[in-house]
Amino acid sequence: MRSPPTVGWTVLVVSVLAASGPCVENAVAGERAAGGALAGHHYRVLVSTDIGGTDPDDFQSLVHLLIYADCFNIEGLVSSPYGPGRKQHILDVIDCYEKDYANLKNHSAKYPSPDTLRAITKQGETEISPYAGVRQATEGSNWIVACARRDDPRPLYVLVWGGIEDLAQALHDAPDILPKLRVYYIGGPNKKWGPHAYQYIVDHHPGLWIIEANATYRGWFTGGNQDGQWGNKEFVRQHIAGHGALGDFFVSQKDDIKMGDTPSVGWLLNGTPEDPSQPGWGGRFVRAWQRPYSVVDRITSTDDRLEVFGVLELVLRLGGGVPEKPEAQLRVENQSIPGRAPGDGTMRFRFCPKTATTYRFKIQSNVPALDGQTGGITAYVPSPNMAEHPAADLPNWWTDDPSPELAEGPHSGAETVSRWREDYLRDFSERMARCAHSAG
Repeated sequence: MRSPPTVGWTVLVVSVLAASGPCVENAVAGERAAGGALAGHHYRVLVSTDIGGTDPDDFQSLVHLLIYADCFNIEGLVSSPYGPGRKQHILDVIDCYEKDYANLKNHSAKYPSPDTLRAITKQGETEISPYAGVRQATEGSNWIVACARRDDPRPLYVLVWGGIEDLAQALHDAPDILPKLRVYYIGGPNKKWGPHAYQYIVDHHPGLWIIEANATYRGWFTGGNQDGQWGNKEFVRQHIAGHGALGDFFVSQKDDIKMGDTPSVGWLLNGTPEDPSQPGWGGRFVRAWQRPYSVVDRITSTDDRLEVFGVLELVLRLGGGVPEKPEAQLRVENQSIPGRAPGDGTMRFRFCPKTATTYRFKIQSNVPALDGQTGGITAYVPSPNMAEHPAADLPNWWTDDPSPELAEGPHSGAETVSRWREDYLRDFSERMARCAHSAG
């Protein structure tokens, strides 16, 4: 999940090529959704993560993924960061996994070897995409294409934890893979930092099967039973710290639970992945209404409104006295958004608000007509009745349920994850115990 601009984006490609047989040895008693990997289903998966940046939650989510690696077969780990993250950050976690591997393998022979994981670690895109949404093929995007084109009747589940750039590039270069993909996208802040690749997919691949989770994912660490051992910090103290090299690494990154990308894995572990309207650890979703996208030919003010997580595009005239190479930055909070001058006498900016609040911005430019201009936008929470108007041109697009009773505070849909908190944390604690102990 993306954080401030120094966050790295990384892509992990996961698939289920493991030996057949249900992954049920860690199942817990109590209420459980209809299916998932813990019930013995096997899915092919591709995960994209911004591991290696300033937000440590992707390290936590990768630890979680690896201790469930016997439920999946990992086909590739592709680093596609914006900022300092690189594939070495994946390799660092694999090094910890190697230290726990003997214990893990005693519990399940299906755990992939550390060398297998290292051999499939690839480097993807290292920059935010330009205005077009795509730039050039990378080792990572090519690997996504190769995985999707494998001769396997199962779909490839794509779990996007950060930047969506390599997925956009893969779709651009190989549109034939689209029918094979099932995407769970942790949007929200990630859309804020990468609106171009996102908008490219909406505009050019509207038939993509995708869950756009802008707020639902927050239920993993917000809401639910937070008493005693179930608290974010106390759970880590009791059930993660001291549990093998992976547990200690988890704590070294952050000593309480965030794991904001883990709902995408939970969606596959326990639920009905083929039907996002059904309950499960990864949340429950509704068909998406038209994706909010507003193109305005003036600088907006705080009196203007845009749905939260929507995309605002400003198209501003350059006026006279334009330098040979016009440049501009739209400064909004901790973002400095570069403008695009397409040669038609305009400068274009795209901004995606991640919170329902009022934003103010200012332009810095070498273009006299733009420099110093100020404006703003007010982002609002969509009405619950929007779920009654699914977009006909987005037949397979899903998003957060806007019903107020399913929110955790301002976070739409988060209660559909937090309601399972004791179940998924109990299961996680039993998994972490594998790192510290051999099977008895």
